[in-house]
Amino acid sequence: MESFAFAPAYELPVWPFTPPPELGSAQIVRHPVVIVGAGPSGLTLACDLAQRGVRAVLLDEDDTVGVRGASSRGICYAQKSLEIFERLGIYERIAAKGITWSLGRTFSGDEEVYNFNLRATSVSKQPPFVNLQQFYIEWFLVDRILELGVTDLRWKSRVTRVEPLADGVRIDIETPAGSYTIEADHLVDATGANSPIRTQLGVESHASRSTDRWCISDVRFEKPLPTERWTWVDAPFNEGRGVWQHLMADGVWRIDYQMPEDCDPAEISRPEVAGARLREQLGPDVAFEFVWIGPYGYRDHLLERFRHGRVCFIGDAAHVVSPFGARGGNTGIQDAANLGWKLALVAQGQAGDALLDSYDAERRPAAQENLTVTSRSARFLAPRTPAEHTLRRAVVALAKRHTFARALVNTGRMSVANDYPATPLLPEGARTVQNLPLQWADGRETTLMQLLAEGTQCLGLWFAPTRAQAQAAQDATAGLPLRLLAVGGDSGLPTLQADETLTRHLGIDPSVGGFVLVRPDAYRAALLAQATPDTITAAVRTALALTASSS
Repeated sequence: MESFAFAPAYELPVWPFTPPPELGSAQIVRHPVVIVGAGPSGLTLACDLAQRGVRAVLLDEDDTVGVRGASSRGICYAQKSLEIFERLGIYERIAAKGITWSLGRTFSGDEEVYNFNLRATSVSKQPPFVNLQQFYIEWFLVDRILELGVTDLRWKSRVTRVEPLADGVRIDIETPAGSYTIEADHLVDATGANSPIRTQLGVESHASRSTDRWCISDVRFEKPLPTERWTWVDAPFNEGRGVWQHLMADGVWRIDYQMPEDCDPAEISRPEVAGARLREQLGPDVAFEFVWIGPYGYRDHLLERFRHGRVCFIGDAAHVVSPFGARGGNTGIQDAANLGWKLALVAQGQAGDALLDSYDAERRPAAQENLTVTSRSARFLAPRTPAEHTLRRAVVALAKRHTFARALVNTGRMSVANDYPATPLLPEGARTVQNLPLQWADGRETTLMQLLAEGTQCLGLWFAPTRAQAQAAQDATAGLPLRLLAVGGDSGLPTLQADETLTRHLGIDPSVGGFVLVRPDAYRAALLAQATPDTITAAVRTALALTASSS
């Protein structure tokens, strides 16, 4: 589809192509992990592995980030993703460059239906959302990967063929200097919605194309607008269709206009047409300049399985949902965080291959939930029958007067960290633990993400164990990837201060105490009310798919 970019253009970074050592060699080199695709999910995974000391090869066809023309693409990064970026060491850059927000307003016609503040229930050091153009996220991740110096980043490298093997994958790669072949213990496909790897392997994506059509306008205004997320269900200045309005970095506003199903993508993207829409919205005298204009439609899809032998699919290669609520890119980033620590432990010989099956068992239900939620948003925003139109009008009218009806106004349920269902590795299921601010017993400050950034290990938070219990647990768990910490008490373990927020968020009854096992991806894997060295050891081994005979 045609799009328009305007001066002043962004200067996106370009990285050089370096001929790899395998070029011209008859020997096929094997790598522990090969990642294909340097979008947000692929880069997050590479960065996650690098921080854990795991070498990976990252292949990408291009030599820059984003899309040439500097369109905004993904812009809303949710708290869970921001917490991941905190652990990976790029959150401060994101916060400094992006726009932090928590207040949203929803309108019907000229009237505000309701507003919300996402900060109200948060205990994390990260805000509910930061708006930032996707290419900046990718740029910061590349910089961090290069800084860590572990990943082999290979630009201008196109995968032409993959061949599954009994114990790995063989990969043919085309470059400006010639073609070569490598092998991987594990291949991760992060090539996006139109994955050529998925197509070549014959993996069915179950795609369903939507008839919903939108046009993005990335705009700078001379007079700033409020730094809030504004949404119109039925904007009078857009022929009664939906509109989104967000501020991003560099003073650029992202405004999404819902278009007729039968619209001409080229026509709706012409600058004079997009300009007329803006003047209809903000008045004939509004002063602005376009940064980028482009139409989009979308299709959703969901793989039956995210793991196929030694190939794992993450991000849009595994699932695509409608854009409402920012559940697309954030889900891919969280896929990477789920898979990264598991690949690391397997590569380092600390966990068995069965741990990788839990990636599919956890992230596919998360994608299914996001698909269900966003599909409902799409139906609310684009009713398909007279009955659906009638229902929406009734809901909006009620929401203006009654609190209960506001939850029914569905302009996009904002992205949250998905809970995981009960599985053999998670007998009670799992939920995320926010990035709590913590203090050591001596008053030094830390956070959950800082604790999880050190190595690849679970955290065992034990509330006031005795010295005898602590020593016995250390002996019992020796050799397991577990860092034991006490919360309060005098156990001889490194000790954090207990506070009400911590106990409430972890689900601990402070009068009873207990033990909480937190995985490397900040999910609570076990809550033991009456912990013993044996039950702690069993919980760790269960969470890591370690059988009695596993090392």
